[in-house]
Amino acid sequence: MADAKSYDLIIIGSGPGGYVAAIRASQLGMKVAIVERAELGGICLNWGCIPTKALLRSSEVFHLISHAKDYGLSVENPKALLDAIVKRSRGVATQLSNGVTFLMKKHKIDVLVGAARLEKGLPAPKVIVEKGKGEGTYTAKNVMLATGARAREIPDAGLKVDGKTVWAYREAMVPTEMPKQLLVIGSGAIGIEFASFYRTLGSEVTVVEALDRILPVEDAEISAFMLKQLGKQGVKFLTSAQVKSLKIDKGLATAEVTTKDSAKMLEADKVILAVGIVGNVENLGLEGLSVKVEKTHIVVDGLGRTNVPGLYAIGDVTGPPWLAHKAMHEGVIVVESMSGKAPSHKFDPWNVPGCTYSHPQVASVGMTEEKAKASGRKIKVGKFPFIGNGKAIALGEPEGIVKTIFDETTGELLGAHMAGEGVTELIQGYCIARQGELTEAELMETIFPHPTLSEMMHESVLAAYGRPLHI
Repeated sequence: MADAKSYDLIIIGSGPGGYVAAIRASQLGMKVAIVERAELGGICLNWGCIPTKALLRSSEVFHLISHAKDYGLSVENPKALLDAIVKRSRGVATQLSNGVTFLMKKHKIDVLVGAARLEKGLPAPKVIVEKGKGEGTYTAKNVMLATGARAREIPDAGLKVDGKTVWAYREAMVPTEMPKQLLVIGSGAIGIEFASFYRTLGSEVTVVEALDRILPVEDAEISAFMLKQLGKQGVKFLTSAQVKSLKIDKGLATAEVTTKDSAKMLEADKVILAVGIVGNVENLGLEGLSVKVEKTHIVVDGLGRTNVPGLYAIGDVTGPPWLAHKAMHEGVIVVESMSGKAPSHKFDPWNVPGCTYSHPQVASVGMTEEKAKASGRKIKVGKFPFIGNGKAIALGEPEGIVKTIFDETTGELLGAHMAGEGVTELIQGYCIARQGELTEAELMETIFPHPTLSEMMHESVLAAYGRPLHI
């Protein structure tokens, strides 16, 4: 029995970081177990990345149908069937979660169902699993925390999820009725995606952002473009604004919002909190192990090691960027290092792409223009508008921009920033360029197929050096 409860690696949390790390560890010959208290796949597959994209796809199709005349088509009285939209989204999530179950079986990874906590032990902390079929005490050579994060709340201002009037992302994905007046607090990727979804389907949407621009982690030029485009669609924005209080009375929310110049009261029948996230570090026994935690996130080095021997952490619980693909990448690097197999490359946060799946989409990698200038480098900046691209015009999506930033001295691609149709798929080309340390010379000499949106990537590079062909 003791042997059955002993592993080379136990991973707590089966989100993208956890399950990918488990698969890679199994490939490297480790005996692996993964602990999960809810659905396999974690928040991303069940209540985050995947089901939100299913919702946004429905709103995208509705947008296209609503503009059928622009494409020479006639569609009478299109309607959004909210129940069916939500059902499709949940079905997609279930399919992906079942896929993770299959992968665990395929790679002979034990799934321990229950809530995990840690106790002192050697060579790594002991794992105690409770409240599930996997109950028991387990030991391992290494333990990895991949417990993720959750929506941040600010109770003092009344910004607390009640599941009825005030939503986090989970409640926002399964509405039973369309909000008439929706207030979104926070304009990061999550806030903007929900604002886009609900506005497309008919809600009146107001977004409140504490900083001076929306999508504040993006390049300032992209933020300004998105403010204009979403504004055209009817989304209202208040920037440099603070929600001082939020009160609920008979299902109606009233927010006191202050800006530099004024204070106003906003009413809404639903509120979405998108003011950041906090790491899931509670009830894990971290205090008893003296694990170093800062601002709800576990402190790790470049290889996922905590200050406790044998204990690792990856993904959202370790801090930003809070992205599934970052967690997956970390998981692979950490497991390969743990196994004695040197990682093929070190984790570089500047190579992590960010994507926002609103309409239009936003995608970026590397430094913004502001960051590049602040680094002291001399830079070259190239821009190309969607209106200059034949495929974008043919698609009926002529609004957009591609922007590239280069080191003038070395030709290094410092950053790439896009907004427009399909850019979340295009950004990977620039990710490869950064990972491969390509310069402007290789990118200029690369042949891009015609007619495609990807030609704008080429044109933006050319524009940085005064050589654009189609503007």
